[in-house]
Amino acid sequence: FKLALVPFHMWTADVYQGAPAPVTAFVATVSKSAMVALLVRLFAPMDVPATPALFWVLAWIAFASMVGGNILALRQESVKRILAYSSIAHLGYLLTAFLTGGRQAITAVMFYIVAYTVSKLGAFGVVAVLSRRDADADRMADFRGLFFQHPWAAGVFTAMLLSLAGIPLTAGFIGKFYVIAAAAQARLWWLVITLVLTSAVGLFYYLRIVVVMFTPPGEDEARSLRPAAIALPGALVLGTLVVMLIWLGSTPESLLRLIRTIVG
Repeated sequence: FKLALVPFHMWTADVYQGAPAPVTAFVATVSKSAMVALLVRLFAPMDVPATPALFWVLAWIAFASMVGGNILALRQESVKRILAYSSIAHLGYLLTAFLTGGRQAITAVMFYIVAYTVSKLGAFGVVAVLSRRDADADRMADFRGLFFQHPWAAGVFTAMLLSLAGIPLTAGFIGKFYVIAAAAQARLWWLVITLVLTSAVGLFYYLRIVVVMFTPPGEDEARSLRPAAIALPGALVLGTLVVMLIWLGSTPESLLRLIRTIVG
């Protein structure tokens, strides 16, 4: 339920959209990371592939989450709801790695959750710094022409969305690569194919947001109440997340060594 996997996902979009962006960022990252750590702690000693009943229940939940999360995200005009439904899909990807069992599965899961956390924190961080006290920046129209008013914020948001989509040179790409590698080694081909196809669907709705940000604003968007300047603390946090994103995407060995040391 806390991971918002299908069929326990009904609350996700409404909570993400209704809560302030900083609260949503916490729900989307810290709480999910804690639950994933608990899941690994509880099930790591158990050979999940050797337990057919548990394996097939989790496999179908992973499949339904990958498909359902991405299809639901396609229909949204709210940026926060898109990020909410994409979270369901990402947890489906993560569960796919978990199903493979063994140390490689734990390594893939831990790297993926770090990449996911950095990307989601950055995405919701941009939403937060662009929001007013009385309302979050949430509609697609709120982001139209963002590049022409706040190129730094548009660049950061683009980097985070591309990482969530799994584009090379980002942490998300490395995380997704290790998930696919673990699933392929375990011969879970139907889940590998589902992951690849649904990732292509995800790329579409992430690029929708990117295109909107780089589209010249109309008169209404030009008069929007976005902050005239982004506060220095917010800019520093976002800059740090971008550096982490690119560092993990270009040189993942440091984190992988740390994870393997922890896993033993």
